[in-house]
Amino acid sequence: MNAAKTLLNFVLLGTLLGVLVASWVGPNYLGWYNETPLATQTMCNLPEVIRNVTTDLIHYQTIGAGVGAFVFLVLGVLFVMRANRKARDTGAPPPAAPQTAP
Repeated sequence: MNAAKTLLNFVLLGTLLGVLVASWVGPNYLGWYNETPLATQTMCNLPEVIRNVTTDLIHYQTIGAGVGAFVFLVLGVLFVMRANRKARDTGAPPPAAPQTAP
């Protein structure tokens, strides 16, 4: 159960960091991507552009959350495996099961 909690904490941290990075990088990328080429002036349907840009930002945040969760899941698995190996190498006895009162 302790390993599952550790992995869940790693996944949640990775998800949060992925969303934060996507929120930080996304607007700059979207601004660059939606610029008109060669500084020409264009007329556009502003509500449609806002919907598209917002949809793209949420899409990139979702991708960032998934990538962050996956990367931190792998790091969490490695962390748990190393902790188990270290506990096994030191010869520490496993924690005793709690006794229940009759």
